[in-house]
Amino acid sequence: MKPGIYIGLMSGTSLDGVDAVLADLSDGISVRAHQHRPFAPALRAELLALNRCGANELHRSALAGNALARAYADAVHAVLREAGLGPQAVTAIGAHGQTVRHRPGEFDACGYTIQVLNAALLAELCAIAIVADLRSRDLAAGGQGAPLVPAFHRALFARQGVTIGVLNLGGIANLTVLGADGATIGFDCGPANALMDHWCERHRGMAFDAAGAWAARGRVDDPLLEAMLADAFFAKLPPKSTGRDRFNPEWLAAHLQAAPAATPQDVQATLAELTARTASSALMRHAPGARELLVCGGGALNAHLMARLGALLPSCSVLPTDARGLPALQVEAAAFAWLAKAHCEHRPGNLPSVTGAAGPRVLGAFYPS
Repeated sequence: MKPGIYIGLMSGTSLDGVDAVLADLSDGISVRAHQHRPFAPALRAELLALNRCGANELHRSALAGNALARAYADAVHAVLREAGLGPQAVTAIGAHGQTVRHRPGEFDACGYTIQVLNAALLAELCAIAIVADLRSRDLAAGGQGAPLVPAFHRALFARQGVTIGVLNLGGIANLTVLGADGATIGFDCGPANALMDHWCERHRGMAFDAAGAWAARGRVDDPLLEAMLADAFFAKLPPKSTGRDRFNPEWLAAHLQAAPAATPQDVQATLAELTARTASSALMRHAPGARELLVCGGGALNAHLMARLGALLPSCSVLPTDARGLPALQVEAAAFAWLAKAHCEHRPGNLPSVTGAAGPRVLGAFYPS
């Protein structure tokens, strides 16, 4: 047994598949293996469908949780092979699950967040302890349950006397502000890849707009952009979080009804600009002194989006997290390995300054190996 070895599993709002990292957290953060496993088309379609009301949801979500556990297990076995380790070398796996509903604070003042995953089955398949259900305790304490990565960002990227922004561009964009004084805030900014990927798949039959090349050839539809920017979520002060419950194809379709002349390519350009504008505005509003914005998630590979962020933030260096030691596609999965370690050490994993929870809480439910 190596107490410092943990695995993190992440499947985010973009629904592009599973990222798994095997990390040595005994002294700092060192990723020893990383694997990405795309979702099988049928599983991706079902997980996407479960974001909306539908028939027989309980039955379907239970089976999707089983299928996701098997997909997660495949990714675990792959990182173990890459690292040359057996299951006994790993203390625990931090498993995010697949968010299909996220409604914190709504309906009854607590609300709910649902991550589909059969964590018990995952423990059986991997023969490793699992830490799952990492968001619900924060909700129970009055928080948003998201984002959970700012505490990890602080541990990894904070530098004394320097204000730094960390922007995760997954399906949804979330921003962490690491203050020069040690203070940390974080919140969801709005949509990122979820809408851009949907539009690209619908009109080009491609899972995503590689490097943002299609958007780069389009023209931003200013009236459409201004209408989307008028959504109340963008003006709301943190703590705040969101997901496909709000920013979904129906939300986009409602806005497009008022922009019938926009071509598909121009819509893609406008969606990219929406992400760049909302993220850059959030940084300028909450961290006007930031001189560095580190970008992670799949959006860090979108050259057009990165260029737009750079243009909108001329006094700030916009860099992928690779420049600070951790590749952009590994950050979120590594964060869930880190959260698993916090759970196993009975340390809080949330930051009340981020989520709005009543206080620090140990996050997650534990499934022994």
